[in-house]
Amino acid sequence: MLLSHRRGIHLLFSRGLLLALLLSLGAISAWAAAKDAPEAAGGTFRQWLTEFYPLAAEQGVSAAVYSQAFAGVREPDTRVLEKARYQPEFTTKIWDYLDARVTPLAIQQGQQLGNRHARTLAAIKARFGVRPSVLLAIWSMESNYGAILTRTKRLHAVPRALATLAYADPRRQKFGRSQLLAALQILQAGDISAAEMLGSWAGAMGHTQFIPSSYLAYGVDLDGDGRRDIWNSIPDALATAANLLAKNNWQSGKTWGYEAVAPPGDQTGLVGTTKTLAQWEELGFRRPQDQAFPRPQDRAVLKLPAGPKGPAFLMLKNFFVIKRYNNSDFYALAVGMLADRIAGYPPLVQPWPRPPWSLTMTEKYELQQLLKKRGFYQGVIDGAIGSASRRAIRAFQQQAGLAVEGKPSRDVLRALRRQPSS
Repeated sequence: MLLSHRRGIHLLFSRGLLLALLLSLGAISAWAAAKDAPEAAGGTFRQWLTEFYPLAAEQGVSAAVYSQAFAGVREPDTRVLEKARYQPEFTTKIWDYLDARVTPLAIQQGQQLGNRHARTLAAIKARFGVRPSVLLAIWSMESNYGAILTRTKRLHAVPRALATLAYADPRRQKFGRSQLLAALQILQAGDISAAEMLGSWAGAMGHTQFIPSSYLAYGVDLDGDGRRDIWNSIPDALATAANLLAKNNWQSGKTWGYEAVAPPGDQTGLVGTTKTLAQWEELGFRRPQDQAFPRPQDRAVLKLPAGPKGPAFLMLKNFFVIKRYNNSDFYALAVGMLADRIAGYPPLVQPWPRPPWSLTMTEKYELQQLLKKRGFYQGVIDGAIGSASRRAIRAFQQQAGLAVEGKPSRDVLRALRRQPSS
């Protein structure tokens, strides 16, 4: 999800003046009905919506568009507040994060979609300089190649979701207000209808999950239909992602970074240091299998995402451009590694320093298969241990008399192997 281009606007109108404004614009009837409804039905939130309109009007949003954005809305979206309060139960290790995202299924789908959309991706590369595999990896990471857009019951009406954050979440009030104004400007432009403007609880939208302000900054109409449509147009969505990378100084023709073998000893003191690849070589850093660095004068930053016992990475400029999409080293590394696999490059050579109880990707597939066979899991067999898999693990642990932790482990896998099918 993109978090950029926020605005803060503070303008106070009396309620009476606002009603006069709405009347002059021919939109009073819907708001009058809401005004006269019982307070118990959510009057405070409706009052907030009424008083927020002058800020939207300042940005060119008509009363008619504003009314359409909140048609039938009486209360905040309580699901948004629940998700905003949610704190992850587990701290994800880098190998688990990558296992869940750089999967055989994601690689296979990316290659198939790359072939299907080859002409579109070639046009995007020619215009923005971003290679197709990177865009496919972002598409996978952001929306599972659009699969999340089909789960409409899990999506939220973006204007209502952002208004909920602005109204009821003190920590995200400024974000909610600025993004709501941007979302309303999108509706005013006619790129999408209010009914179709669905997204995450925090307003991330479409195949490539742009928040409204970033959509306004980077949206592209590649298919030429006169609308920037990241919800329904794959060309627009992928071109919008490429535009973000290009405008943040993506270096065309270069990779994101290199896996490296660190010299003996603790190199953590060098993490974050920038040197040329030639200088890193002089310090003893090598590519696996003694491959040469193609451009020794390129500057790179050392990263040790699993600490001194794990693989080293020398990150180039494009790694940090990917972080403009999501400011996380884990995210940028996953995009880079998935992009390489989609493009046909081999996987990571060095192993991650997994603890003895940790499962490999193959074992995670087996774990899900056994949970499903035993009747505990109904989800997709993809090796990604998410909330549904953890619930299934907890249910199995409870039935089997094990400590109920919900953590995928060798003990759980062994116990599942021993248990007969249901």
